[in-house]
Amino acid sequence: MNRINQLRYLAAFSLAYLLPAASWSADTIDEIVVTADYRERTASELPASITLLDSDAIESLAVQHFEELINVIPNLNWSGDGHRARYFQIRGVGELEQYQGAPNPSVGFLLDDIDFSGIGTVATLFDIEQIEVLRGPQGTRYGANALAGLIYLRSTEPTAEFNGRAEFTVGDDAMVAGGLAFGGSLSADDKVTFRLSAHHHESNGYRDNPYLGRDDTNGREETTIRGRLRWLPNDAWRIDLTTMLADVNNGYDAFALDNSYTMLSDKPGKDAQKSLGASVRAEYVGRDDLTLTSITAIADSDIDFDFDADWGNAESWAPVTYDYVSRNDRNRSTVSQELRLASSKWLLGVYGMRLEDDLDTLNTGDYYDPFFDFADSLFDPFGSQYAASNIAVFGQYDHDFNEATRLTAGIRAERRSADYTDSSGLTMSPAESIWGGELTLGHDHTDRVRSYASLSKGYKAGGFNLGIVPADLREFSAEELWNLEAGFKSSLLDGALQLNAALFVSRRVDQQVRTSLQLVPGDPASFIFLTVNADRGDTLGFEADLSWQPTDSLKLYANIGLLDATFEDFDERPDLKGRRQAHAPDYTLAFGGSYHHRSGAFARLDISARDAFYFDVSHDQKSAAYELVNARLGYEANSWTVQLWARNLFDEAYAVRGFYFGNEPPDFPNTLYTRLGDPRQLGVTFDKRFQ
Repeated sequence: MNRINQLRYLAAFSLAYLLPAASWSADTIDEIVVTADYRERTASELPASITLLDSDAIESLAVQHFEELINVIPNLNWSGDGHRARYFQIRGVGELEQYQGAPNPSVGFLLDDIDFSGIGTVATLFDIEQIEVLRGPQGTRYGANALAGLIYLRSTEPTAEFNGRAEFTVGDDAMVAGGLAFGGSLSADDKVTFRLSAHHHESNGYRDNPYLGRDDTNGREETTIRGRLRWLPNDAWRIDLTTMLADVNNGYDAFALDNSYTMLSDKPGKDAQKSLGASVRAEYVGRDDLTLTSITAIADSDIDFDFDADWGNAESWAPVTYDYVSRNDRNRSTVSQELRLASSKWLLGVYGMRLEDDLDTLNTGDYYDPFFDFADSLFDPFGSQYAASNIAVFGQYDHDFNEATRLTAGIRAERRSADYTDSSGLTMSPAESIWGGELTLGHDHTDRVRSYASLSKGYKAGGFNLGIVPADLREFSAEELWNLEAGFKSSLLDGALQLNAALFVSRRVDQQVRTSLQLVPGDPASFIFLTVNADRGDTLGFEADLSWQPTDSLKLYANIGLLDATFEDFDERPDLKGRRQAHAPDYTLAFGGSYHHRSGAFARLDISARDAFYFDVSHDQKSAAYELVNARLGYEANSWTVQLWARNLFDEAYAVRGFYFGNEPPDFPNTLYTRLGDPRQLGVTFDKRFQ
């Protein structure tokens, strides 16, 4: 579908719906509050494109990790560079990997106010109450780390009433998982409440390694412990303390020479992340609803990312000797503080963050070709220390023209400075001032139908390239993203039908593009990754979600994302002009439904599809379009549920990441190597709730 036809179709679709909207029912219903917003409005009141998943949706759509939900969220993609989803792309904007020590994420990722942007491996789902995906630049609310948007996960909040749950799951691939969560009041007056949860998951990881005689070299071992405490000292104060430990100790043996699930590596790797985090959110409500909010968060993450760089063994390459390994040990710590003062009309705030990222890398290898009597070896240790400080001031003002129409204006100014040193002698200390903001006009057509139009600017700090790069490419500039968007939110038929849609046009100025080069042919560990600026990138897109409950027993939904994201001006790569951007499929679709019989039996079917997409900008290799089907059958009683589930029911083979380079001696022809997503898996989950 070309761009003009897209616009015609989407305009016709929007008009056909909006014109008769006033004739629908206007009764009010309860809605879930969006906690990632300043004002904590409902999803229908928030003038932005958002996907919101509550605990019921999370538990019925996924088994263990956030990556299992990505296919049902419009215009969201991920890079399978590691074992679990760590890097995300919203509307085609986001990183694909980070092997070097200067993090600069485009997609914000927060878990209970703790910042894990760029290291989303810890996103396990047990006892997660709500997930919010905000699409488009969040220049006022979250600044430089949310150029593309924000993913916000919130765990279950404490309540005064004692309640809890126990869950146990078994499945093929030797999967076993169990979790326990409970909470209640710690004081007679219910002013102190708590919530504790613990969960462990393990499986073999879907790969076989006949050379080592193992089926668990890509295995999963994931443990999460969370604690929450709420204190209400008086009617004016509310203080929330959250702590967490996530220990994701996964193997990493995921790339095969024949792009299958059969591995040949003799030194399988690891993709592990152990994170400790805590946050304190304190809120004071004074006179005239004047609110003071303080959010303090800290996190410390140890990340091991190791892999067999040649993906083979001595028998694979005989008589050539070809053996390379890459080991990467990273420690990242963050401390952040936000203070804001808000009334019903205005908001002012300050924000500060300190990020430190230390990386130690060791690439080793041996090569010997007996036919040419050529030998080479590699021993390349590398270490870097990176620290960045962000200070921001921000404000927002709401003006009501009348009861139905309002204007919101927001702005954020940010100062970022960084210090970097590494073992190669490179020292960098960049600093810059950047800003973003928004201007949004919202209108309530009825109590159930709202529309909005917004102009927003997001930003991302500039930076520098490491290692051996041309002098004129050592540094790259900050990026700006301008987004013009129009949309509507609706809740019709007494809340039985909900339909939301957004049409947007974006322009990326000085777009940061990550590409790669292989410095030494035959050395798979000699890739360098560098970022350059494209003058301009343009995106036209559309998102819509529909949910309909025609009866008490039947629920249906459909989500769609359309995307046309292209490079327009790119002096460094004129061959890319007009080409689609990486990991930006033209369409993402999801639809399905659930049926609950009054006896307690239930069934659910979910179908998702996405178009082919380019794997990278350094080559023209693409994934194949694919469709996935998930299903569930179960029985629900008053306090327990048992269900049989199937993920990827028809065992579709699909790629989540692809590299194109030479990795097979002696000629090393350029070849596409893909990492496959999870194959079919069947399992049974038993869930017991108590109070």
